Amino acid sequence: MPLALYMLGLAVFAQGTSEFMLSGLVPDIAADLQVSLPVAGTLTSVFALGMVVGAPLTAVVGLRWCRRRALLSFLAAFVLAHVVGAITTSFGVLLATRAVGALANAGFLAVGLATAAGMVEANAKGRATSVLLGGVTLACVAGVPAGALLGQLLGWRSAFWAVALVSVPAFHAILRWVPATTSAATGRGAGPSGAGASGASGASGARAGDFRARRELRALRRPRLLVLLALGALVNGATFCTFTYLAPLVTGPAGLAEAWVPVVLALFGIGSFAGVTIAGRLSDARPMRLLVPGGLALLVGWLLFPAVVDHAIAVFALVLVQGALSFAVGSTLIARVLYEAVEAPSLGGAFATAAFNVGAAVGPSLGGAAIGAGLGHRAPLSVSALLVAAAFGTAGLALAVRRVRARRGEPAGRTLTS
Repeated sequence: MPLALYMLGLAVFAQGTSEFMLSGLVPDIAADLQVSLPVAGTLTSVFALGMVVGAPLTAVVGLRWCRRRALLSFLAAFVLAHVVGAITTSFGVLLATRAVGALANAGFLAVGLATAAGMVEANAKGRATSVLLGGVTLACVAGVPAGALLGQLLGWRSAFWAVALVSVPAFHAILRWVPATTSAATGRGAGPSGAGASGASGASGARAGDFRARRELRALRRPRLLVLLALGALVNGATFCTFTYLAPLVTGPAGLAEAWVPVVLALFGIGSFAGVTIAGRLSDARPMRLLVPGGLALLVGWLLFPAVVDHAIAVFALVLVQGALSFAVGSTLIARVLYEAVEAPSLGGAFATAAFNVGAAVGPSLGGAAIGAGLGHRAPLSVSALLVAAAFGTAGLALAVRRVRARRGEPAGRTLTS
């Protein structure tokens, strides 16, 4: 894998840390800026909403630029948002920086996925995807605990400064290794037409970007691609439904002391990193060998978890395994989206980003609603199982429709492995 991919992964690590680190900083932010905890909690909601809305919007904007310019612009906006957030004394300004940071994060990840796919051979998109998403999983393992520790030692603002500083090396990598002539709408090594499109300026550049956006949006309407996006949202919803409520699960039904919470979170992060790494090795050549057995194992794990949550060893083991399975299946689905969206290389990554963040927003909401309905802290585990079951139901329905269309002589489309 090119070194530039790992530098992009470092930027994604910083962005993933920023997205999740507020779980340990919200009380200090609320006290410092003199707002209530629920109000401070909107910082997380705004970031999630910005990721969902921002992925397709920023990718459309990025279509008017070459990938180098798009990545540099989004990364600069992300860093600037964290610098302003670190020095502001106004909650309103901090809230605005979270929205800007989320939009920049979404744009960077969407263009970054397209860039990663374009920097490797056509049959290595899964491995390239795993490098970038490895940054997110490493954020769960190291970034979030480090942010919480910095907040305890030096105040919450230090965590914002750290995120900005960790992002800096990616600027050098983008300037050195991402070609300026690579259009955001084309693959690796754009030829004369790609260079001309990326070099266009003013009205001609805008028209070229609008044309590419319309062309890619048409490509994204294919039913098979929409099914893959739905599967990604459901699987990620199941993942973050339980991940969000791991702390009360550990200290409640599992009966463990609060000191074990970081250990459990770290186990989940280690598992997720292992899952992404494994998926990077298998998702290019044999995706179905990972998606079907891995998805079934994931479903069994969520179904089994509530029954064994009273046993600490079982909790530790299942957190590790479910983290690995969740991210192995999830990152494979992202890779399949990139393969399927070959005619929409920029917006394909953007819509994959949006779909997975829809899951990250909806899953915890459903888990919280189940807890609020009086079903207890085990309830998110059952909700996660239902979401994975819904993913299998969606895939089964899509396969049934495909077979019906084939019997009628209509085009059946490609399989997941093609």
